Formats: sequence, C-alpha cells, structure tokens
Amino acid sequence: MRILIVNTSERTGGAAVAANRLMEALNNYGVRAKMLVRDKQTDALTVIGLPPTWKLHWNFLWERFCVWIHLRCRRQHLFDIDIANAGTDITSIREFKEADIIHLHWINQGMLSLKDIRKILTSGKKVVWTMHDIWPATAICHLTLDCRHFETGCQNCRLLPEGGSKNDLSVKVWKQKRQMLEGQHVTFVACSQWLAGEAQKSALLQNQRIINIPNPIDTHLYHPIDQQETRQELGLPTNLRLILFVSQRATNPYKGMQHLTEACQLLANQYPEMRENTAVVVLGGHAEEVTTPLPFKSYPLGYVNDEHRIVKVYNAADVFILPSLSENLPNTIMEAMACGIPCVGFHIGGIPEEIDHLENGYVAAYQDAADLAKGIRWILDEATKEDLKRACLRKVARNYSQQSIAQRYLEIYEQ
Repeated sequence: MRILIVNTSERTGGAAVAANRLMEALNNYGVRAKMLVRDKQTDALTVIGLPPTWKLHWNFLWERFCVWIHLRCRRQHLFDIDIANAGTDITSIREFKEADIIHLHWINQGMLSLKDIRKILTSGKKVVWTMHDIWPATAICHLTLDCRHFETGCQNCRLLPEGGSKNDLSVKVWKQKRQMLEGQHVTFVACSQWLAGEAQKSALLQNQRIINIPNPIDTHLYHPIDQQETRQELGLPTNLRLILFVSQRATNPYKGMQHLTEACQLLANQYPEMRENTAVVVLGGHAEEVTTPLPFKSYPLGYVNDEHRIVKVYNAADVFILPSLSENLPNTIMEAMACGIPCVGFHIGGIPEEIDHLENGYVAAYQDAADLAKGIRWILDEATKEDLKRACLRKVARNYSQQSIAQRYLEIYEQ
C-alpha cells in the first residue's frame, strides 16, 4: 500500500512534526509512505518538495493580500485566517499518481487551494484528512474559541472588522468549502476526542466520516535521560527547580504565557522561598521578550530546531506548563511526558485527554492562573516525583506509541 502524506511544511509547526512522525511510523510498520510538502527543509528521500517556482511564493502572498484587503488593510488577524484561494495542483505529480491513499494534513498558506482539494477528491483517489485544528470544519478560522457559527453556517466572523456581517468573507468561503465536499466522501481524522466532537457538530462535515486517532511519538528519541547532565550541557542551573514553557513563538497570546507569568507571581507572593529555589525556562522564538515580567530567574533558550537538543531541554525540567487558550492534542505535552516530565495545562481541547489529573500531571480550570499555580505547586512540592514519572511513561506507551498509531491508521486505509 502506498500513502502520500500532504503537508505545507516538512518540519515547521506541530502539524509538520506530527505528519513526519506518522510517516516514520507507517514506514517502520511496512507501509510505503512518502510526504509531499511545499517547504522541504531536509534531504530526506521520503519527502518530496514541490518544484520551486515563483508561483509557490506568489500563492502565499496572494492569499495574504486578499485576507489583508478583507481586514481593511489591518495586520490584526492576518495569520488567523486562511481562505485557500491559491495553491498547487498536485494531481499530475508522479507520487500522487502512484499513491493508493492521499492523506492530507495541514495544507494552508498557499499549499493547496479549495479548487485543488476538489480536484484531488474527484480524481478517484481515496482521501484521508487529519485535522490538526478546526479549519476543515469551519470557513476561515483555525480557532473557534466561543464562536459556534460553524454548527449551522459561518457568518458574522469575529476575526473580521466589526464582527463581520451576514454576507462576509466567512460566508463566501463556507459556500466554497461546501461545494468542494459536495458528493464526496472523506475520512476525517481528529487528533483528539475533543476535536472529533467539535467536527461532528459542523454543518460542513455532517455527511462525512469523522474518527479520532492521536498523533504518534517516537519513544526511542523522546525518553528520560539524566537530568543533571542535561542541565550542565545546556548551561542551566543544577540546584533549582525548573518550570518549562515551550512554544514555537513564545509571544503567541494563544499559548498563554501571560497566565504562566501571573501564576508565577502568585506563587512568589505566597511562597517567597520559591524566588530563590525556582526558575523558568522558555524554549521558543522571542523567548527573551516574555521572561522580563517573571518573578523567578529565567532562562530564555530561543528557537531550537534540533530534536535531540529539545529532548534534553524537556529532561532538564521538573514540570512542563502549557497554559494554552485553545489546543487540539499538543505534541509538546506528549513529548514532555515521554521524557517522564509531568505537565500542567488548562482544561481545554485535548489537554485533559493527555493529562490524567493528579496522576501524571494537573489539569487546571480554564484561564485560572490561581489554579495553574496550584498545579505547579502540587507537582513541585506535594506529589512524588518518581510516581509521576512512571505514570507519564505508562500513559505514552499505552496511547501514543508509533506501532499502535500506525496500526490504527492502517485499518482506516484498508477500509
């Protein structure tokens, strides 16, 4: 069986990481899987990049320009909206013709247009589409937050100036997506039970099959290693408790660094000794911009693309915090737990599916900095470190191993 995984980027972003891991898992399981991307970043033989032409860059710029016009020439929400009005027809590519299954992942920002997807659906190939966010089930947004318009039909979009209208951009793209899917059957795979439940409520996907399969993780790469050695190698203190925050861009407001900062301030006020024995490590772009308000010592590590170094950063920590405002099934929690590091996150999206409250971590009330602080304190000072570590490793082995996830996808492909 030949599978062609399609994703905008080979390495950048959570969807790219998950797609790569799935490709590796499938190939390790005897399935012939390749990946087609716009942005090829390595010399991997199983990854095919679209032929580099001026049109690839133009597709990205044209879509951003059209969004910018609908935003009345404002930058706010410029990258929160995708309309898929420009892309590349991949149906003539050799790897597409050879494939038995076309497996779409995150295909935004100029990779595929809605017309390109329609052509894939009408090509006769069977299509699986893994949802890394809610965009396939809405008109133009990746995060719905409190908006429920996608349950009946998008309009009055909160991302558009003055809250949009009854005939705004979201209405137009919704109609285009409905036409794209008309008469076609796609198996949509949501990476979390939460996202599967949301997708099932979408009027856009009411006639489609929607199932839940989590992302896999390579436990040969992400595994526990000596904490003191990793700290020395990374230049981190060996005598402090380290709180870790990870985000591709640390200043992304949806990742919730502001809530972690507030939680740390509450802890510093309530437990003054933590100012001396606790520090915060931030991994991600613009890390130095978010560490200034912290009451604890901070160590901004910046953006790191080397997975082996990322594994060491996880292992250097005592607790990993992800106070996101919206999440599907975050890779970062899975990665931390595979290294035996307990996690704290808000009760949102797929986070409660990964963190078993008071077993391998702490699930805090949504946007509640005080409860977030309580969770950090529980892990650092109340719970038994070795018990938490064993629970984390057990959860990952049972639910997210490459073999188990590859087998579940293989069953979908065979159906």
